[in-house]
Amino acid sequence: MRAKRALARRDTVIARIIRDHPRIALQPRGEPFFTLARSIVGQQISVKAAASIWARVVALAPRMLPEQLIDAGHARLIGCGLSRRKAEYLAGLARHFAGGSLHVAAWAEMEDEAVIAELVQVRGIGRWTAEMFLMFCLLRPNVLPLDDLGLRRAICLNYFRGRSVSLRTMRKIASVWDPWRSVATWYLWRSLDPIPVEY
Repeated sequence: MRAKRALARRDTVIARIIRDHPRIALQPRGEPFFTLARSIVGQQISVKAAASIWARVVALAPRMLPEQLIDAGHARLIGCGLSRRKAEYLAGLARHFAGGSLHVAAWAEMEDEAVIAELVQVRGIGRWTAEMFLMFCLLRPNVLPLDDLGLRRAICLNYFRGRSVSLRTMRKIASVWDPWRSVATWYLWRSLDPIPVEY
């Protein structure tokens, strides 16, 4: 893979992590609505709790179509274990998709920042969620999610022996990863946890 070769040439830390994890790679995570709905469900709760709630949401809307969630209604979404606020976020996301206010078909051609700007207009989706979406659903190669605590921790551990450094310093480290910052980020996450998380 071109990205792995380029990163390994430019950065000895990333080269070592790639060598330590030879048989895993960044995988796509499915349809846009499904991916965003799942990320909203998983916000600020444990992976186990998120999986349990998500299974109930999927049982309610087996094809995970926006219209199915709208038809299900607020009370049934809360019945899946969602908080009132997350039920509102999920219903709002479904309305955005059903109503066509998001330019889903154009996302493949849009710049990263333009997609982020559109996504953060949806209540319940912040910059971090939008960046995870770019990485895992649109497979954008050059996202640097510095709001991600795991990435920050991995940079501090791998480059500064655990010492905290500024975001400016982290950006400087990441400048050599361009145009493969998503791939470098993904491998840095592996240095903390070898099992990939599904966002």
